[in-house]
Amino acid sequence: MRVTKVATTQSCAVCERTLLMGERAVSFAPTEGAELVDVCPLCQELATEAGWIKEGAPTTPTLENGRRRRRKRNLVEFLGLTRTSDEGALARQEPILRKLSDGEVALLEAADLFNGSAYRRTVGGIAKSLGEPNASIVPLSGTSGELAVTVAWELSWYQYRVSPDSSGQPVRLERRGHELAELDEGFKDWNAQVEDEGRLVPEIARL
Repeated sequence: MRVTKVATTQSCAVCERTLLMGERAVSFAPTEGAELVDVCPLCQELATEAGWIKEGAPTTPTLENGRRRRRKRNLVEFLGLTRTSDEGALARQEPILRKLSDGEVALLEAADLFNGSAYRRTVGGIAKSLGEPNASIVPLSGTSGELAVTVAWELSWYQYRVSPDSSGQPVRLERRGHELAELDEGFKDWNAQVEDEGRLVPEIARL
């Protein structure tokens, strides 16, 4: 009886590239306890910088409250407020955030998640070649609270799905293309900017 060997393909969770035959991937967890994904040799440094956990690496317990506190501080920085070492001063600044609408806070949180992902470096690298892109952050229909981040140049565009409540991979590449005409008009309401190193900043009026 002849045995036929079935080839399996692997793709990198960071750059979405299909790995070449003989190229070895390394398994990473985007967050502690999340399902392992494959990362190609070229993207291992990006995954590590983004805080992904390499399979077999030691981990330390993290506190959810600490994560929320860091997220709150990041939102304060987005608004251009001054961070101080005095926790009391920071607490006095936080009520300013409550003047924002729920939709504006959602845009800030989506940008914060995107900037903490490996995709920020990808966008920053492309921008060095193609120049500053247009960008938008658009809430998706439904009750999931997901948002779409679209980054577009004249020659190509990338769209990412941001899931703030995801315990696994909160940011993932949804689709990409080459013609702006392929995008729905709703995604071309450019309401964000891409700054140095691919940092996404929503355009929200200062308080």
